Amino acid sequence: MRAVVQRVKSAHVTINDKIVGEIDQGFMILLGIHEEDSQDDVAYLVKKIAKLRVFEDENGKLNLSIDAVGGSILSVSQFTLYADTKKGNRPSFIKAARPETAVPLYEAFNDGLSQQGIPVVTGEFGADMQISLVNDGPVTIIYDTREKT
Repeated sequence: MRAVVQRVKSAHVTINDKIVGEIDQGFMILLGIHEEDSQDDVAYLVKKIAKLRVFEDENGKLNLSIDAVGGSILSVSQFTLYADTKKGNRPSFIKAARPETAVPLYEAFNDGLSQQGIPVVTGEFGADMQISLVNDGPVTIIYDTREKT
C-alpha cells in the first residue's frame, strides 16, 4: 500500500458538484493498493498513521498525533499511486489492485483508523472526484508498505 498523508487545516471531496466528505484539521490521505497487498499491510499502515506525530505541541515542535489534536481523516482511494512510468509517456497501472481486492482492503483501512478513535470520512471508490484542501505546513508524509523492514 502507498499512502500520501497530508496534514491539512481543512479538506473536502466532491462528486457531481456535491460534497460527500469534509473535515477540518487532520489528514488528507490518498491510498493506493497494490495487487499483492493484504490485511497485514492494512494493519501496519493503520498503526503508523494513527500514531504519526506531525502536529505541533505548545513549543511548536512536531510532537502530537492526530488523536491528541482531535483531528479527522479524509481518505480517498487512488489507484494511480501505483503508476509505472518507466516506459513511454502513458503510465501503466497493472500493479494496482483490481476492485475486488482493493475495495475490501480500502474499507478495512478506513475501519481500522475509525477503531483507533479517529473520525474518518471518505470519497467514493472508483468515482470521478474533486478534492480541495488547505495543506498545513506543508507537511506531507509518504508510506509504502513494500518498503517496511
